[in-house]
Amino acid sequence: MKKNVIIIGAAGRDFHNFNTYYRGNKNYNVVAFTAAQIPDIDGRKYPTELAGDLYPEGIPIYDESNLPQLIKDLKADDCVFSYSDVPYPRVMGVSAIVNAAGANFILLGPRDTMVKSTKPVIAVGAVRTGCGKSQTSRRVIEYLMAKGLKVVAVRHPMPYGDLNAQKVQRFATVADLAKHKCTVEEMEEYEPHVVRGNVIYAGVDYEAILRAAEVDPDGCDVVLWDGGNNDFPFYKPDLNITVVDPHRPGHELSYYPGEVTLRLADVVVINKMDTAAPEAIQTVRENIYKVNPTAIVVDAASPIAVDDPGIIKGKRVLVVEDGPTLTHGEMKIGAGTVAARKFGAAELVDPRPFVVGKLAETFRIYPNIGTLLPAMGYSDQQLKDLETSINNTDCDSVVIGTPIDLNRIVKITKPNTRVYYDLQEIGQPDLKGILDDFVKKYKLD
Repeated sequence: MKKNVIIIGAAGRDFHNFNTYYRGNKNYNVVAFTAAQIPDIDGRKYPTELAGDLYPEGIPIYDESNLPQLIKDLKADDCVFSYSDVPYPRVMGVSAIVNAAGANFILLGPRDTMVKSTKPVIAVGAVRTGCGKSQTSRRVIEYLMAKGLKVVAVRHPMPYGDLNAQKVQRFATVADLAKHKCTVEEMEEYEPHVVRGNVIYAGVDYEAILRAAEVDPDGCDVVLWDGGNNDFPFYKPDLNITVVDPHRPGHELSYYPGEVTLRLADVVVINKMDTAAPEAIQTVRENIYKVNPTAIVVDAASPIAVDDPGIIKGKRVLVVEDGPTLTHGEMKIGAGTVAARKFGAAELVDPRPFVVGKLAETFRIYPNIGTLLPAMGYSDQQLKDLETSINNTDCDSVVIGTPIDLNRIVKITKPNTRVYYDLQEIGQPDLKGILDDFVKKYKLD
């Protein structure tokens, strides 16, 4: 007898779990998805074209807050938790809700969800949002490109728009960001790749995406999985790199599925060592050894640079940081904050009295953000509210800590400067040596 299934997600891992395990599986009937973490992604449908022949009407997407009633109304047997960067008490809190409503609580693992590539795969993930996996991915790609290899990056999904249109997306130029109607959150991940000259894919159907990447028109020697949040890879990696953050010691063992990524790692990068406390770094080292003693550990920093230090020195500054890092990433300090302190800002201005619309709602949902402004841009309205909030704020200048050129998409009327950061390994072992061995092992030289 078919089991009725609800997939509990956030527009990413949930769709992948469906595509790899449930789509076409006649033993199950997926009756709904639920949505959380990301604003305004419920109320849609997972379309028939992506859901397959078993779902001629598509699959509805509801807000997760309705889960107990959905389990009852839809007679759900199984509920599959399918999103990331969640503290363990929250995961088990959802489990309690599901079990109390009578259903089974399920977590799918790598064996049933990883897709095998015909090309060597390097995966870069992290134990939390905001650890520095993006600059680690860029560093890996730079090393491989310097060897003359064609690297195609594939980014963890962020399909917040038209799901059919986002089935397989290819980004090779900055113009492609506009073509695909990217949100700020998408641009933060895609733009740093394309400006460096490598192609990046993303979308909804990650087997179809992988097959397209493997035969990319510009060539493909290596697939680089650029993970999102703290999720484990969608593709079976030949080299698995996980980034940890000593600004949040202990989180590597207390968030789902971040601990999974740590336990799976061949290489663990301890990032931000230049700005973290020694005792925090030691805690992280001990936790790595506790759960993955055979992993190679790379020490690293993410040194900061800015366009114009004069815009910061002695000024009352508004710091704009990467949105997800401040919201479900729960970070209290980002690259913009480090830059403001490093270059002598007189004061970090609290934006909360000046925020409007959707951004005011973000602060209500995440009250611990504090005196930083998250660069939220999941919709045109949210982007407009970001622009208004920045320009409303009573400050001398703006420090932009996001990885993109924010001036390209919003009009900032105050003096502002961008912050840049790249991964820098400290001593040995380093990524160059690890990648040299990888290239030899897979006969890529």
